[in-house]
Amino acid sequence: MSEAVRVRVAVTGMAVACPAGLTVDEALDRVMAGESAAAPIEAFDASPLPVRFACEVRGVDFEAHVGPKEVRRIDRAGLLGLAAADDALADAGPLEVDPARVAVMAGTGVGGLTTLEAQIAVHLERGPSRVSPFLVPMMMVNATAGLISMKHGFTGVSLCVATACASGANAIGEGLRMIRDGSSDVVVAGGTEASITPTSMAAFARMGALSDRNEDPARASRPFDIERDGFVMGEGAGFMVLERWDRAEARGARIYGELAGYGRTSDAHHITAPAPGGAGAVTCMEQALADARLAPADIGHINAHGTSTPLNDAAEAEAIAKVFGAEGPPVTSTKGVTGHLVGAAGAVEAVLGLAGAARGLVPPTANLERPDPGMAVDVVSGEARAVAPAPVVSNSFGFGGHNATLVLVPAAR
Repeated sequence: MSEAVRVRVAVTGMAVACPAGLTVDEALDRVMAGESAAAPIEAFDASPLPVRFACEVRGVDFEAHVGPKEVRRIDRAGLLGLAAADDALADAGPLEVDPARVAVMAGTGVGGLTTLEAQIAVHLERGPSRVSPFLVPMMMVNATAGLISMKHGFTGVSLCVATACASGANAIGEGLRMIRDGSSDVVVAGGTEASITPTSMAAFARMGALSDRNEDPARASRPFDIERDGFVMGEGAGFMVLERWDRAEARGARIYGELAGYGRTSDAHHITAPAPGGAGAVTCMEQALADARLAPADIGHINAHGTSTPLNDAAEAEAIAKVFGAEGPPVTSTKGVTGHLVGAAGAVEAVLGLAGAARGLVPPTANLERPDPGMAVDVVSGEARAVAPAPVVSNSFGFGGHNATLVLVPAAR
């Protein structure tokens, strides 16, 4: 597509419901302060588990989004996703669009795990006759997409993206493609996850993915630090409202910025480990930059996937160095504050990345005290770093070798 006819995609609404806060400003302030949200788990008795802390979302008034009866019939992942999508749509203002031209793209890694796990226990302890008749619609991975469409009457395509930790970013990126190809005028895109459950925590701990710093949870997630020992499980949701730039301008919408580029690749290497040297990540970032028609030197900062696991951080740092060179832009990971939100991570980080770029600030990487000397990247630590407002790259890399990179450009002031 030539430059003259290329469709620009505006971000006109943003919202999060995450461990760092229930609004974009609240979450970004906490991320800029480097204040970790990790704490002992409150949702259930975690005392038998090897890892007993996580980054939980607290204080969401779900009944403000659905009635008290419906709250009991929707899994926590769906409730978090619906809350964030509702807030993003309210933030975007009146869309003035044919509902058939509005699409929903909702990413999640595991969907209604809280309900599924609880109902398996009911089945085993009390028998099949006591299993909830709402289990199937509550556990479906596509439930959040359906809930958003139904509540708002959007009759355009409604899809679920499930690419593990890349789900939220892939959902936003696929939304970009839908607007560009003309199949939708508006896309509500993001991700949600609620996988802080006893079995999930046990499973991730057994595979060695979680930090086990039970005595000091707030300092457990330490991306790019030499003493990193695993990620901290998180939950939450983040959504964006995307629309054609020309129609956003025509309706007088506030435009946060442009979703300018999207890359997506597969490592085809290992079900959980990244490809050696970050080969898939390199290609993914190069694709996103080319799609945005930007050079590496144009990027103001990189919001890294940065999980705080030994292999992921090393591979991503190597990939960033290959793409951006020795004098590359500053790098940050917000997972030191939020923990790892799995399928919602890429969506929340895209929101925070664009909001931070608009402020001209790069958040510090919380708990980064001893940068790994083997990583040739400029990781921000200590305090937020002022930069000129510029495009931000947001990386998300998932189990299964799924890679997604977004390029977001803050609106000119």
